[in-house]
Amino acid sequence: MVAIDPVRIFERIHGHLGWLAAIALVHPAILLRRARRKAHLSVAFAVATVTAVFTLGCLIYPAYRERLRQTIFQQGRPIGYLFERKEHLAYGALLLAWAGGLAYVASLRVEAPVRDPLHRAAHWAFVVAALLALVTASLGIVVSAFRSF
Repeated sequence: MVAIDPVRIFERIHGHLGWLAAIALVHPAILLRRARRKAHLSVAFAVATVTAVFTLGCLIYPAYRERLRQTIFQQGRPIGYLFERKEHLAYGALLLAWAGGLAYVASLRVEAPVRDPLHRAAHWAFVVAALLALVTASLGIVVSAFRSF
């Protein structure tokens, strides 16, 4: 009988949800191109999805560090460095998604002179967060194809 490794399952969920998060970030980036466009659900779903995926990644990171990191660096140092870059880009995507979400909410609560710049800031934060998430998800595929749980 084959033992079920929960970390392996969580790793797969993390990877699939990572692509969902990247796609979810594209939606508010598109919707917020137009000034004063309402995108409450899109923004909330994108920020929540990215946060959930990031949290899951943080939960499986100790197992990665303990069971895979050294082997990956020994067998393919460039792939190990790709994983390290993936982590940094994921932080950027998370922070920019939150910045975009906060800028969007703030743009709904302020008066005219500040509203449009905040709305534009939210749009561009989601654009860059989506790009970072797409690169992060792509690097995740490269690393998991090389070595996985």
